[in-house]
Amino acid sequence: MNATLTKPPPAMPNTAGFNPVQKEYLSGILAGLAARQTAPFVGLSGGLYTSEPGGGANLAEEKDEPSFHGTPVSELCRQEVWKYTEHGLDGWERLVAHAKEGKMPDDEHTFRFRFFGLFNVSPVQQSLMLRCRIPAGELTAVQLRGLAEMTDQFADGTSAITTRSNIQLRQIQPRDALDVLMRLSSLGLTSRGSGVDNVRNITASPTAGIDPQELLDTRPFAHALHHLILNSRDLFDLPRKFNVSFEGGGIIDTVADTNDIGFMAVSVPAECQGVKLQDGSAVTVPRGVYFRVELAGITGHRQLASDCGLLVRPEDSVALTAAMLRVFSEHGDRTDRKKARLKYLIDKWGTEKFLAETQAKLAFPLVIAGVEHCAPRPAAVKHAHLGLRVQRQPEMNWLGVVVPVGLLTSAQMRAIATLAERHGSGTLRLTPWQNLIIPDVPDAEVTALQKGIEAAGLHWRSSQVMGGLVACTGSRGCKYAAADTKGDAIRTGQWLEERLQLDQPVNIHFTGCPHSCAQHYVGDLGLQAVKVDRDGVSVDGYHIVAGGGTGTESGIARPVRNGVAAAEVPQVLEEILRKWQQVRLPNESFCAFTRRHTTEELLNLFAS
Repeated sequence: MNATLTKPPPAMPNTAGFNPVQKEYLSGILAGLAARQTAPFVGLSGGLYTSEPGGGANLAEEKDEPSFHGTPVSELCRQEVWKYTEHGLDGWERLVAHAKEGKMPDDEHTFRFRFFGLFNVSPVQQSLMLRCRIPAGELTAVQLRGLAEMTDQFADGTSAITTRSNIQLRQIQPRDALDVLMRLSSLGLTSRGSGVDNVRNITASPTAGIDPQELLDTRPFAHALHHLILNSRDLFDLPRKFNVSFEGGGIIDTVADTNDIGFMAVSVPAECQGVKLQDGSAVTVPRGVYFRVELAGITGHRQLASDCGLLVRPEDSVALTAAMLRVFSEHGDRTDRKKARLKYLIDKWGTEKFLAETQAKLAFPLVIAGVEHCAPRPAAVKHAHLGLRVQRQPEMNWLGVVVPVGLLTSAQMRAIATLAERHGSGTLRLTPWQNLIIPDVPDAEVTALQKGIEAAGLHWRSSQVMGGLVACTGSRGCKYAAADTKGDAIRTGQWLEERLQLDQPVNIHFTGCPHSCAQHYVGDLGLQAVKVDRDGVSVDGYHIVAGGGTGTESGIARPVRNGVAAAEVPQVLEEILRKWQQVRLPNESFCAFTRRHTTEELLNLFAS
């Protein structure tokens, strides 16, 4: 259990080195603390998952100047100062007051309300956005129908499936914020911690438990981590956001290598003797299924997660994650938001030190094992998230439904919920490809389900372009975006499908800004929105990169065209894909084609 501790008012630090603005800012904060006569939040781990019962406590010993997580208050960025004065989860009464007044939040409250999953998206839309948490992307038909009712009553009548396998609702008014959160809770869902400095929705293989190819059903671990986070107050106080994914070796790529921690299921086919522990001693590893651990993916910074050498029993994965999160919380940068992700802590320390600090928090030894002890991982199948597939359960199937750039109307949500109940088990799976899967469909029900999907204005047949089309919110609903990414993506997809006959699938990602929420650097073709000049007029446009991928195609895309106006994008991408078809090797994928060319060669090949 966590507590707020009473202590004497904090002393004013020596401010000789501060500028006038910093002095005023710090003086106000410390005055507020003195008035409250309380210390900032102290997170306690309780010792359940670590070998150090107090491992989550973060306040340093008293010095001349107060500190937070070991950083002097004067050096904290403003978001960390806000957390220093009041923990993010303690803002409920602030939310109540804003709802009562129907007031949009200022910068500080915009930050605070994201701890509850509510985002201020003004000035693009004078409203709030709700982001759910749906661990492992598992949703019931009842929950989907309830979300449809919420979007009709409180939002704009649509929802969006995200690249973290969850759902967002938009255009919520501040006066409705509390009703939205309480209604979400009544559905057995939550949005707590879905924004800012928290662990985001835990993703897992979308066909876990039903995939004939998989090595391991990852859902239990994703759900266990989800509930650990929800019940561990100190894990809501990270330096920046944190992504975790569990990949079970199934047919659908979970994009786990874009995460801060990616757990990749592997098979160890034979007993391995003399395998090293983190402390240098040796053990024997029995044959079986384990996770290999990849660390520090952050695609907006052009980095995919890399194998850190750990071989972990699946049942230890949640405790390992908790330990890594606490190391990150205690030592991550709280002075510069641009350097506050896990990548930068590992860059500073090196992987070996990070693992040593993690080991100090665990009651079991970490095993370091080379990939040579593991069988090759089963390869995912591109666009296997669409169409009809046979399950591991006899006479059962799943149907992957195309949801263009993740957008669903409330009527479509209700129709899908009814179809899942009528022809399946009443459950659904959301995927990081912004679509959904209806599982547990008996052979006799397949045709009726397919017709029902088409009647709802959607389709289920895999397509080489639309099946891999991913887009962030874009300028319709995000102030950072430089273009209407969803609209441009759909127009481009339709253009390409009308004019090209591709014999292999491609993934095309449209992202609105350098934050890369749509992960454009891992697309076969990735587009980042920018403003470009056309005859002295600033218009929407894109920089284009090519050759990215995840899983067995893991790699960061390289630039091939800059400053392409949005209106020109469909034709430019058509030219690029035609060039690939004309000069490639027999049956060569777009990814393989780009990988055997230098950046200079690609620039020449795809030049206008």
